[in-house]
Amino acid sequence: MFYRPEAGHGLPHNPLNALVAPRPIGWISTRGRLGDNLAPYSFFNLTAYVPPQVMFSSTNAKPDRPGSKDSVAQIVESRVFCVNIADGGMKDQVNASSAALPAGTSEFEAAGIAAAECQTIDCPRVAQAAASLECRMTQVIRLAGQANVMVLGVVTGIHIRPDCLVDGRFRPAFGWLSRLGYMDYAITTETFEMERP
Repeated sequence: MFYRPEAGHGLPHNPLNALVAPRPIGWISTRGRLGDNLAPYSFFNLTAYVPPQVMFSSTNAKPDRPGSKDSVAQIVESRVFCVNIADGGMKDQVNASSAALPAGTSEFEAAGIAAAECQTIDCPRVAQAAASLECRMTQVIRLAGQANVMVLGVVTGIHIRPDCLVDGRFRPAFGWLSRLGYMDYAITTETFEMERP
């Protein structure tokens, strides 16, 4: 099968959603003038080691945040955000925080997720996340298409839940949670090592 995206694929579901998988989930927490916000993004990744940097992309807008979502709007205001890494044990909380709530409604409160304060930035983090990366925004880039925005940031502080450190290595206690496309997710618990040639 070959298709041009602009011509359509003729399938019942968009295959692009599942072609690049698994994708890590950046559970982004922010604080703005309307309050605290928490939302998952599967267009997320680490982009550099020194200094450590991350990115995530938002691909829709809300009626009460023209051209944007709450996360991006609040990052533009505050210039900071936190990337929370959920393990498989928090999958239901991650999903609950994806609800399209009105701007100013805290997903922490709505989904019953405990928050803690970050140390290097004025922002909440998920208290029980496997890890949290405190970030200072470096760029917000408008991408092709309507309401597609990429946010880049430098990591200024890292929290790791103690039970996720095994023999000096980060290993989420309940496996890595990832997005596979469509409504499919995975929890990775089996891993293997390979030496680079």
